[in-house]
Amino acid sequence: MSDYLIHQSYLLKKFPGKGGWTYCDIPEIKPNKENPFGWVEVEGFVDDYPIEFYKLMPKGNGQLFMPVKAAIRKKIKKEAGDEVMIRLRLCQQIFTFPQLIEDAFEYEDDNVIEKMNLMSENEKKLFSKWIMETTNPDTQAQRINVMIDKIKLGLQFKDTIE
Repeated sequence: MSDYLIHQSYLLKKFPGKGGWTYCDIPEIKPNKENPFGWVEVEGFVDDYPIEFYKLMPKGNGQLFMPVKAAIRKKIKKEAGDEVMIRLRLCQQIFTFPQLIEDAFEYEDDNVIEKMNLMSENEKKLFSKWIMETTNPDTQAQRINVMIDKIKLGLQFKDTIE
């Protein structure tokens, strides 16, 4: 028996207008009221392309949609108007910080580490993405310091330090 919530074919659609997302409606999965905007994090496949830590987004009518990024469409050779086979299950992986970030906590006291461990997975992912999106080691170090300062102050990613 499959542990997928869905395993079926969907039509790729495109939101109108310049820069409109290409997406699939996923009416079978309902919004998660515990997550911001009701998004649901999933993993699985679009055709044979694996996805992980992927968010189904709210459409505004109580339904979710799955954006299908250009990089995925290029690999599977499909665009709006084509059918794709989608297999999704709730994300089962536990997020861990990249080693670079983990190493920074070696020099922090237990109180900071405890606060970091109490952060939601979403908060950890936001910080991690922000830190790792740059390849400049100095910028990464600065961002790690900002993250640690925010954790010490009990702030979230979106909060500013004053």
